Amino acid sequence: MKQSCNQDSDSVIIGVAAAEITKPDRWMWRGAEALTASILLCGTIACTQQSPSSNSVGAEKNKQDVEITLVSFAVTKAAHAAIIPKFVKKWQTEHNQRVTFRQSYGGSGSQTRAVIDGLAADVVHLALGSDVSTIEKAGLIQPGWEKAAPNQAIVSKSVAAIVTREGNPKQIKTWDDLAKDGVKWVTANPKTSGGARWNFLALWGAAIKSGKSEVQAQEFVTKAFSNVTVLAKDSRESTDIFFKQKQGDALINYENEAILAKQKGEKLIYTVPDLNISIDNPIAVVDKNVDKHGNREAVEAFVKFLYTPEAQQEFAKAGFRPVNETVSKDAAIASQFPSVKNLFTVGDLGGWDKVQTQFFESGGVFDRIQSSIKR
Repeated sequence: MKQSCNQDSDSVIIGVAAAEITKPDRWMWRGAEALTASILLCGTIACTQQSPSSNSVGAEKNKQDVEITLVSFAVTKAAHAAIIPKFVKKWQTEHNQRVTFRQSYGGSGSQTRAVIDGLAADVVHLALGSDVSTIEKAGLIQPGWEKAAPNQAIVSKSVAAIVTREGNPKQIKTWDDLAKDGVKWVTANPKTSGGARWNFLALWGAAIKSGKSEVQAQEFVTKAFSNVTVLAKDSRESTDIFFKQKQGDALINYENEAILAKQKGEKLIYTVPDLNISIDNPIAVVDKNVDKHGNREAVEAFVKFLYTPEAQQEFAKAGFRPVNETVSKDAAIASQFPSVKNLFTVGDLGGWDKVQTQFFESGGVFDRIQSSIKR
């Protein structure tokens, strides 16, 4: 098995005008085109995207304006692009004040490190609860952030999907199929990719929930990962390996990515297994930065707005399963999401602190699995 370098590739972006960076991706799995920008923050490239109502570069800022910096993981970009103008309009109407947004999208792990290293996020929307907890432990977010927003601060949801070749010639439909002889599949590396941790937990949790012991679960996941052709450094690279390099019979990725890809005309086959993990993405106010910027009222209002039917409809259009009950019960929206008969959560596996230590820290289950696989 090839293993990619141990580093997230997604860039953190800050400081370039919107017109310079908003060339749309063909679809969200594929990496953003290279940008010409100054090297900032631990060698990552930075730039920003402003809302349509923002001032042009170099224009004098209105004293009544308020600015919000949103830092999020890459696949939320399409949803936020539709949501932010709605919030800007609402805030202008209700407060007679203009809001501009600075936005940064990239791998959840790299975004977490960037915020800790100085990227002045006012609000973070990340792939993993453990990423927000890492920022909390760095002293930037107050304890109890999970209770500061509705739904335990989970603002977007998805599940894991298995993408296969046209016609699905090897009939790969379940997690068990990934462990069969003769099947090759692609995933990112859980040591470097948040999305890959969800992939790993989907396999492990499915084994446990189907009645296997932890010893049996480890044997199953070991067999499945012995069929992995490449451990990519992030989800986007794994997708390129599968589609562009034509490696593997299957790819695990977020369901929302598959839905968005099909909306954009991509021809792909994917299956959502009935036994699946709820991929829960949290939102949090970065208290230290908000207090410094003096924009808490607008920031907290934006977080609250993300839970409204208006915003949740946009998340749904981008392929995320809505967390707002009214939206989730809408027949047209519900029809795009296959029902999952047995849905488990990270909490069912012990919570992120336990999961991180047990599976992904040095010497944990994933390392032991990797060391046991014969190359």
